[in-house]
Amino acid sequence: MPEHLLYFDYAATTPLDPCVLEAMMPFLSGMSGNASSIHQVGRAALQALDDAREQVAFVLGCQPKEIVFTGGGSESINLAIKGVAMALRAHGKTHVISSAVEHHAVLHAIDYLVEYEGFRATLLPVDRSGRVNPADLSAAIRHETALVSVMYANNETGVIQPIAELAAICHEHGVLFHTDAVQAPGQLPLDVQALGVDLLSLTAHKFYGPQGVGVLYMRRGTPLVPQINGGAQERRRRAGTENIAGIVGLATALTIAERERAQYVHQLRTLSERLIGGVLQRIPHSWLNGDRTCRLPSIVNLGFACIETESLLLLLDQRGICASSGSACTSGSLEPSHVLLAMGLSPEEANGSIRFSLGRHTTAEQIETLLELLPDLVAQLRAVAPCA
Repeated sequence: MPEHLLYFDYAATTPLDPCVLEAMMPFLSGMSGNASSIHQVGRAALQALDDAREQVAFVLGCQPKEIVFTGGGSESINLAIKGVAMALRAHGKTHVISSAVEHHAVLHAIDYLVEYEGFRATLLPVDRSGRVNPADLSAAIRHETALVSVMYANNETGVIQPIAELAAICHEHGVLFHTDAVQAPGQLPLDVQALGVDLLSLTAHKFYGPQGVGVLYMRRGTPLVPQINGGAQERRRRAGTENIAGIVGLATALTIAERERAQYVHQLRTLSERLIGGVLQRIPHSWLNGDRTCRLPSIVNLGFACIETESLLLLLDQRGICASSGSACTSGSLEPSHVLLAMGLSPEEANGSIRFSLGRHTTAEQIETLLELLPDLVAQLRAVAPCA
């Protein structure tokens, strides 16, 4: 990361941990074999693959055979949702449930099932704090429901969902449960037995691992139709030559994230509370989006009346501060966040909100620098385009 930049976009991607790179280097700089080859180079690759699978399984509290390596979080999510839904369609299960605040990887996978595979879908509402009401899930489950997918922690607001409670409701009705846990490593427990989930998706670049490699935990016995066909890799659940360097990096990063979780959470909570308190105190007509306590300490989504997100992001970028809107960019203009709209914000409120996400290299000095600059930038924008 360039020294002059203040990086507040860790929820988008994290820098590669030097220890992770060191673990990956033998498979990047030397001869990295194909784990399906029977010669000694292939066997060495297979051993590295098996070791990584055991490391990931240990953190998740599952069996190594229940781990599927993928090309990232979106692939893991699509494999879980489409794979399970298609496998259960033959049994008359043609309905899926999710929430209105999911990542687009989930929402678009469900859109695909509805548009091309004949499924029906229910999106659960959330309250103003961004949380799903378990009673709404109970009421939405039908006899033909195949799968429920609700994210562990939201990528825009950091709001944490009651995953264990939601999963238990699903199992009472004989329905499988998947969670997008992409933002959770290093901040929330990942024991799949305690969570009660049947499927869980992760991606390495959210916890200081490499980009382009992910994980799907799939409880033993869960039906699945593979979405990539070819060889017999990953027990025929995901074809393609394994990315050994990336997988080794993922396993190393996940192990470090879990080992340092308590310290990391304490560091981030202190910094994020300073940021929230400072903004709310110094900038009139500002607010925090999402629950203040039941959220990841790394994500702070703040709203400012009478400004446009894009303009504030550009001013911040000109001063070397990287942040994000958390919303999609369409035709060159920022659309209101579907997450914030689902939480009951108006389009104007959603368009005046910014996500600051903190990480391992965020310092108290960086928070203070941001707090010194932000009030003047907001005031500058309000002076140019004051509220009607």
